[in-house]
Amino acid sequence: MKIYFETLGCPKNFNDTQTALGYLLKNDITAANSPEDADVIVVNTCGFINDAKRESIEKIFDMLQYKDDGKKVIISGCLSQRYSKELAEEIPEADAIIGVNDYEDLPDIIKGLYRYDKSGPDVFAACAYPSILPYNERILEEGAYSATLKIAEGCDNCCAYCVIPSIRGGFRSKAIEDVLSEAEDLASRGIKEIILIAQDVTNYGTDLYGRFALPELLRKLVKVEGIEWIRLMYCYEDRITDELIEVMATEPKICHYIDVPIQHSSDKVLREMYRRSTGDSIRNTMAKLRAAIPDIAIRTTLIVGFPGETEDDFDDLIDFVEEESFQRLGVFAYSQEEGTPAGDREDQVPEEIKQERLDQVMRLQLDISYEHNQELIGKVLQVLTEEKDPDGSYVGRSRYDAPEIDNSVIFTSNNDLRPGDLVMVHVDDAFDYDLVGHEVEESK
Repeated sequence: MKIYFETLGCPKNFNDTQTALGYLLKNDITAANSPEDADVIVVNTCGFINDAKRESIEKIFDMLQYKDDGKKVIISGCLSQRYSKELAEEIPEADAIIGVNDYEDLPDIIKGLYRYDKSGPDVFAACAYPSILPYNERILEEGAYSATLKIAEGCDNCCAYCVIPSIRGGFRSKAIEDVLSEAEDLASRGIKEIILIAQDVTNYGTDLYGRFALPELLRKLVKVEGIEWIRLMYCYEDRITDELIEVMATEPKICHYIDVPIQHSSDKVLREMYRRSTGDSIRNTMAKLRAAIPDIAIRTTLIVGFPGETEDDFDDLIDFVEEESFQRLGVFAYSQEEGTPAGDREDQVPEEIKQERLDQVMRLQLDISYEHNQELIGKVLQVLTEEKDPDGSYVGRSRYDAPEIDNSVIFTSNNDLRPGDLVMVHVDDAFDYDLVGHEVEESK
């Protein structure tokens, strides 16, 4: 039997898909490269914001067309965890609906679909949030050289706009020994870059060990042979400790890159978002990072149009973006989510104002990104090769760029490079979001 996953949303969802495929392979269910080649299709959905929910619903109906060929269609992921009953009622054509905690049971669920005739989908969206499971071998794409490593599941932060705790449960760390086993396995399969992910990476270990254990984990991960880059995503500002900064500054394998989703700079908005940070605490943490790691690339995400956000609040945010001059920045227009404190507020910001504010921040960031890139002209960067263009040039990423969301480096080389090769590239030119250069001899 063959199965095809259509995965939407964040890297955590893609990690779930790879983990699910690992369980399936042990039960003689193999991966298909397309829905046409599959017996079973799984749509791993995102249910975080309204745009993601719409995309997920559209993709589900796209995949349901294959039922005419006798294929089974299963809906999984955050959307089905959040709205399992509603989906069962509105999309009776689906064969099963499972949540984010049911992938270990997916082999048996699939086999059950062929045992009896039924009308309407089976619903398996478990309400319990189990302890994070020990490492199970994931199925990676052929030739993979970069992989996420989920070190925790769930979240305890309960921000006013966010539904993740109700979908994925409270924060649960994966044991250090299981994280190391996964990293060693990934390295043995040719992975050179591991990207640590969780809803809050910096909270790692507080539930298991009673302390912020991310620095301890990093000191052990850097000893895994074969891993060249370690990247940190989803770090909360108030939990970036002096110890974490010191480890990042002194361990060469840890990329001088950190993703810190601060969401806003106005103390009033941060307070109403139920964030622990303040404008001053964010500024202080950014200053500490830059003092200890002068070349660090800081990525952040912002939300504009949060309920009650005034012109003064937004002006504060604009001034903050100019002042901090982040190397990488993404912006979202606030999405009104049912079942959240912010979603129930009456002082919602009109959609057109949210879009205007989003556009203004992104125009500002475009100039900031260009200025940062111009400063790199003439420098030599280590680059991870990703693909070869038809014109013979190569596309890759520097240590300062995460896959899919950040900048690219376009470069020429006299060597025949393969995806995953690490090379040294001299930067010859720079644009808003991309660099152009050529390989130099210090490559490894």
